[in-house]
Order: sequence, then C-alpha cells, then structure tokens
Amino acid sequence: MARLGVKGAVIGGVYVPGDIAVSDGRVDQVGLPPGSGGLAIPGFVDLQVNGYAGVDFSVATEDEWLEASRRLAQSGTTRFLANLITSEPEVIEKALAVARDVSTAKAPGRATLGGVHLEGPFLAEPKAGIHPKAHLLAPDWQVLQRWIQLGPIAMATIAPELPGAIDIVSRLRDSGVVVSLGHSEASYQEAIAGFNAGATTVTHLFNAMSGVTAREPGLTGAALSRTDVWLQLIVDLLHVDRVLVELVSTVAAERVVAVTDCLPTSGTSEAHLSFGGTRIDVVHGRAASRDGVLAGSVLQMDQALRNAVSCGMSLVDAVNATSRNPLAVLNYPTESLLAPGDVADIVIVSDSLDLESVFLGGVDIHKQEVR
Repeated sequence: MARLGVKGAVIGGVYVPGDIAVSDGRVDQVGLPPGSGGLAIPGFVDLQVNGYAGVDFSVATEDEWLEASRRLAQSGTTRFLANLITSEPEVIEKALAVARDVSTAKAPGRATLGGVHLEGPFLAEPKAGIHPKAHLLAPDWQVLQRWIQLGPIAMATIAPELPGAIDIVSRLRDSGVVVSLGHSEASYQEAIAGFNAGATTVTHLFNAMSGVTAREPGLTGAALSRTDVWLQLIVDLLHVDRVLVELVSTVAAERVVAVTDCLPTSGTSEAHLSFGGTRIDVVHGRAASRDGVLAGSVLQMDQALRNAVSCGMSLVDAVNATSRNPLAVLNYPTESLLAPGDVADIVIVSDSLDLESVFLGGVDIHKQEVR
C-alpha cells in the first residue's frame, strides 16, 4: 500500500480532507492523515479530442492512435472520446474501423478510448465552421446504422432543425448513442424538440450555434434553460469570452463539461497543420483558418481546470467539470470515483492547480520519458 501524500481529494464529486492510499492498482483508503500538500482528483475525461501529439485520429493508424493515447495519459487525460469531424464517408468509415481495433487493444500506460464522438456530417451549413461543407449530409438513419456497426460511436452531434433530425435523435438514443445538439441554427422550439427527443448535451456551448437575442433564445438559451442538459464548454478563454464563462459558472456550474476540442498539434510545438482539408495556423494559442474561423484548440485539461477556477467556479465544480460530469454524459457511474475499490486513475495537482503526477492504474506515468 502506498500513500500519495496529498492534503485532500475529490471523491465521488465531493471534497474529502486527508490522504489517499493505493494498493494493487486501486484506491485502498481515503481520509487518512493529510500529507504535505496538493489535491488528488479523478483522471481527466475529455469528450472532444481530434488528435494529440501530432496524431490526427481521422487518418491515423492503430499504432498512432495508441501513441496519442499514451501521450494523452501523461497529460492527465485518462479517458477520452476521439472526435471525427465531417469528412468523406470512406474516411469516417476507415477511422471507425481503426477505433474499433484500438478500443480492444491491450496496451498498458495509455488513456482509455471511450468511443468516438461523431461531430458531423449532419450539421447546418451556416454553422459548419471549419467542417468542409461539401461533405455535409442530411440526417440518414441507414448511414448511421452502418457506421454504428463499424465502430464504437459513443456520441453524435446533430443539428435538430434539419429535416428528419428529430427522428434520428430518438433512434440514436434508443441505440445507446449519446446525442449532442450543435453546429445548428435551431430556434428555441426546435432545440427543445431535440432535447425532448433524447438529446442530453450540447457541443461547445456558444460556439457554432444559434445564440440568445431579445426575442429568440436559440439553441444556447434552450440549453441554459434546461436543467437536464449538460453544457460542453471549451474553457480556453478564446472560444468563449471570460465574462460568459463567469456567467455560466454562476448559473449552471454543476452542469458544465469541460472539453478541449484539441487539434492534432496539441502537445507539440507545431504551429501549422492541415485539418479537414483546411490549413490551420496556431498563433498565441489561437488555432484558426486563414479566414479567421476557429478550428478547435491546443488547450489541455489541466489548463481548462485552472481557467474554470479563475472564472469563479468552485474548485470542486471545476474538478467535476473535467472528470465526473463527462462520465455522467456517457452514462457511467460516478458516485464511486476515487472511492475505495475504484481504479486508481488519479491526477495530483498542486495547491496552485499545476499538474504534478498522473497515476494510471496506480502507476505514476507523468514523469515517464516522452518520445
């Protein structure tokens, strides 16, 4: 049995003072006499990862996926969804097949692939953003059925105002796929219809969706008004103004799900890439096309945690936004996170919330050499 030496931990979504002991890859005891400092929190869970460490999941091999997963784990993200944006059907199908193989691969020391987030192609053209408009499709259940059989689709983003979209939302829900509304011009009523049909979350709140005006709340207002909707939010303070993050932290902190929407260059020093067929430049941490369209981020989850706290979110709410809440979106149990018996996928942050250690199955992997 080994103690972590922390002053406290967030266990099952609640702060518990005292140290944690780990044994045989699992949490053994909690609430022990406190250590010298720091906080133990569950490993980060990111529902929107386009790639990492130079690996683009849409075109990568199985070995490249596994390498990116290893590097993600070293950054503190111990579970993730691989994000596939709008592409030619054959590109999506090939990536889904690779994801299927990765999800069953035996490779220690890597973040767990929780499945694929299919962000497109069933999106509204005016809100497509960086998604190539030439490959957008109308909602089609036969296409989705084929893709569900090909690979582990855990979440799908859809614009609810598209013809046939509400029926697709219901079918996806019944198939066990989490439905997120996004890249949408939906009116408030159209958004509410999507939630009533089974959508439970929104893709990057405020970004690429109809906003709030004096007489039309849009998808943004609908999501904020529904207490049963999870609010995925890119907390890099570039995609969403700090004032709006502060507002959400005030009115709905317990529903925030921090996501990075990170690009393949994340975790590298590269400043240029081709993504979805578009050249992207990263300048001062802002990733955009030459037309100025934002294209994901280079945010890492530990920075998202610090940013959330800096915007007024309580420490526990911010920790939950990076771990417990995304698991809840995926309908995973969360009450036992870091409780005795739980797998010891643990991040230790300093009193200033800087990343200090990452334990995967009780093994400290953060300081292992990064290729």
